[in-house]
Amino acid sequence: MSKSEVVELPVLPDSSVVPCCPPITAGELSQADAEKMAAMFKALSDPVRLRLFSKIASHPGGEACVCDIADVGVSQPTVSHHLKKLREAGLLTSERRGTWVYYQVAPSVVAAMAAMLDLRG
Repeated sequence: MSKSEVVELPVLPDSSVVPCCPPITAGELSQADAEKMAAMFKALSDPVRLRLFSKIASHPGGEACVCDIADVGVSQPTVSHHLKKLREAGLLTSERRGTWVYYQVAPSVVAAMAAMLDLRG
């Protein structure tokens, strides 16, 4: 287990959420927007990655040490591979503290993905 203290993370106001792409109902996506969103959804399409993303997003304090989330039924090197894919897709950020790496959902990513899929727009 990690020896960590709870750190209060700032909550971004709704006005700071800038979707990467316009809502799906706003019109046809550009090639660049489609590629960006496809990379995010592709990264989340793997069950192990989705579980890791969920564990991090729901972890107390909004961040999780890799030592606290590695129990997803695969080996540690496989967990590291999946976390790397989530980082490369822009879904997670990470910070090394001593020997451990702490992950958090990238600011406004979930809100941006939800806004893109909002059919009410």
